[in-house]
Amino acid sequence: MTDSAKPTYERAVIIGPGLIGSSLALALREAGAAKTFVGYDKENAVAERARAIGVVDEAAGDFKSAVQNASLIVLATPVGAIGELCAQLNADAAPGALIIDVGSVKGAIVEAAKSLRDDLHFVPCHPVAGTEQSGPEAGFATLFKDRWCIVTPLAREDDAYKASVTNAKALWEAAGAHVEEMDAAHHDLALAVTSHLPHLIAFTLVGAADDVESVAQGEVVKYSAGGFRDFTRIAASDPVMWRDVFLHNKDAVLEVLGRFSEELAVLQRAIRWGDGQTLHDIFTRGRALRRAIVEAGQETAAPNFGRNEEGH
Repeated sequence: MTDSAKPTYERAVIIGPGLIGSSLALALREAGAAKTFVGYDKENAVAERARAIGVVDEAAGDFKSAVQNASLIVLATPVGAIGELCAQLNADAAPGALIIDVGSVKGAIVEAAKSLRDDLHFVPCHPVAGTEQSGPEAGFATLFKDRWCIVTPLAREDDAYKASVTNAKALWEAAGAHVEEMDAAHHDLALAVTSHLPHLIAFTLVGAADDVESVAQGEVVKYSAGGFRDFTRIAASDPVMWRDVFLHNKDAVLEVLGRFSEELAVLQRAIRWGDGQTLHDIFTRGRALRRAIVEAGQETAAPNFGRNEEGH
């Protein structure tokens, strides 16, 4: 590793080279952050595809051979796999390795990381970026550009670990992201509001539309307005990943879901009683938040929610 702002790793391993893992490999390759990129997946064909399209230089046939000489290890798997991976890392990872993950739940990751050897430096990370696509082919180097990556370090005060936190932040900055550090519990509550609940609503709405017996599925597809199309895009996300998110962030999600239910009850009552002022106030608040998100550079202000003229 060099003394520059962009640490160089001899061997960087991507465990799970899907959308996020492949995008990070491509971004770090462009930044010159590692000399050799290796892919590993429990499905060997996935790692081979990543190698074939140039995301990684090598496809490892087993976990041990992937990580035993790695100086950087990226865990880009569903949250539910991290506990088992930590046990494997304890057995096979090289001393001094920097380990980062990309999961959108951090409390469960922090707990799992406590089981690691002291000479392994796990810095939990969450890049707040993605698409509904999956697989190595979905990756692209600019996915993290001008997006946020949240880092939730472990409660370790040793100098080696502090240096690893600095190096993890530098990696994400090299990939184009803005980095912020916060407590894992606060992260999980914040993301329950901004990501997890919206996905839960999307899955529920699409399911409800499918269950309305008086509306044919063909009509749902044919007459989908922009709002419903946006919900279906969210609902197309990886079901394994989102299953694990809700299983491992249930307390925060249930708290936010309770608040959402209260707000929904207010809307229901306003519609029932023709309370136009309440509806107007709620919709105005939503419009103001949308403008704030656009002004912060986290979305485009282009007409039709950023779609082109063909509606894509």
